[in-house]
Amino acid sequence: MLDQKGFDLWADGYDASVGLSEETGTYPFAGYRAVLNEIYNRVLAGPHENVLDIGFGTAVLTARLYSQGCKIFGQDFSARMIDTARRKMPDARLYQGDFTAGLVPELLSNHYDAIVATYSLHHLDDGRKVEFLRQLQTLLHPGGRILVGDVAFETRTELDRCRTESGPLWDPDEIYFVAQALRPSLPGLTFTPLSHCAGVLELDA
Repeated sequence: MLDQKGFDLWADGYDASVGLSEETGTYPFAGYRAVLNEIYNRVLAGPHENVLDIGFGTAVLTARLYSQGCKIFGQDFSARMIDTARRKMPDARLYQGDFTAGLVPELLSNHYDAIVATYSLHHLDDGRKVEFLRQLQTLLHPGGRILVGDVAFETRTELDRCRTESGPLWDPDEIYFVAQALRPSLPGLTFTPLSHCAGVLELDA
């Protein structure tokens, strides 16, 4: 698992690293573009004036939403990632902070039509995922939704199969989503698989 310095150093090459994994159809980023497109389309299909992105990275997704007139709010770990994102979205309200310790006060004081997180929440264990997603639900406007795109699986069996197939590429420090395991604590959680190792989870207000 990368620390803040690691994310800063990775910032310049992040998009290229993702692209290589996606093009070869390998874990962890197989289906990456499909995941982002799915979230993009779902956000724009509903109320979308205010959008919060948790761990926005280089703003691959949110820059597209910004160009459609969405007001973008966000929090990210890396100052370098934030600098890159701010160049794409000069009017976005972007804050530096480790979301594993919670959102910054400026973001907690707002409400949102959509809250998105792509390839970021797998740094939380399952208990913290549930706690954090429940907190995010309280920040949604009526009719709002949380959309999480990540390495994710419907069942533990599918995760285990991917881990075996990935061999040494598998990152044992990450805690990936298993929808079936989270659903008892998050009623209404849906999961749409978009590759053998990724998909979109949705949780409404």
